[in-house]
Amino acid sequence: MSLEEIKLEDLHMDSFLREKAGELSAAVGDGFAVNALSGGVDSSAVTMLGHRALGKRLKTYFIDNGIMRQDEPQQIVSLFASLGVTVELVDARKEFFTALKGLTDPEEKREAITQTFYKDVFGRLVRESGARHLLQGSIFTDVEETVAGIKRQHNILAQLGIDTQKVYGYNVLEPLIQLRKPAVRKVAEALGLPASIFSRPPFPGPALAARVIGEVTPERVETVRKATRIVEDALRNSGAFQYLAILHNDRVTGMRNGRRDYGQQIEIRCWNSTDARTGSPTRLPFEILEDLAGKIVGEVPGVVSVTYNITRKPPSTIEAI
Repeated sequence: MSLEEIKLEDLHMDSFLREKAGELSAAVGDGFAVNALSGGVDSSAVTMLGHRALGKRLKTYFIDNGIMRQDEPQQIVSLFASLGVTVELVDARKEFFTALKGLTDPEEKREAITQTFYKDVFGRLVRESGARHLLQGSIFTDVEETVAGIKRQHNILAQLGIDTQKVYGYNVLEPLIQLRKPAVRKVAEALGLPASIFSRPPFPGPALAARVIGEVTPERVETVRKATRIVEDALRNSGAFQYLAILHNDRVTGMRNGRRDYGQQIEIRCWNSTDARTGSPTRLPFEILEDLAGKIVGEVPGVVSVTYNITRKPPSTIEAI
């Protein structure tokens, strides 16, 4: 991998922001660019940097793909409006669920999300807007894991030899590609984003689809969405690097109201890590785990079992797919 990392200790913020803003402005010229905001720290940082560099030459979209967290599209659009950035909300739920229908293989699901996002949804938006550039928040770890074959990150294209201009009809600009997550957080803070954004735990590009083992349907996403809200509320102040809920594919036997209940299983993962390359499960007190299990089986319809992952990365991964 020829890409050179800029380490956190070598990051000179003012010069970095000035240099990247200049590169973006030069690349776009008198043309027009678009970007997709998800509300994660990477896309949020690149949105603020892009608007600083390009102003009205950048149009920002939030793609509601149906696989985001509870109320996230509306909350993020509102937050960025308060920061002076207009974000257009695009309803693409039907397109994404159609593309994911019947798929169970993790790589096939990632590829379906990639093609739907870049070719179908954004390809259409680019054509309608007349833009020739897509600005996105790919970071160094995304490239590293994809090139190493650990997992295909949906936003890694050129590094795999994909000519985005030829395949999708636009160029991709990645000003954060040399940074890892801790450095991106510092960039986001320097750009004026609130702590609720720059301190957010990592969230995968494929969103909740990365936390559904097996087929991704609206009903299964809603199950993991409800469990995610409970887990995030409970572990927000844990100090962990990342925490999440995963919906398993196989059903398990449980008991409810004195009768056998063949229901679903949620797995909780909570990680200590610095850069997501390696990780160890957080040693949460049993009382917290017990309380989480009780809330999930009590508040999420159909769930009868809750487990906790205790396997390190590697061989485990932080997300499920």
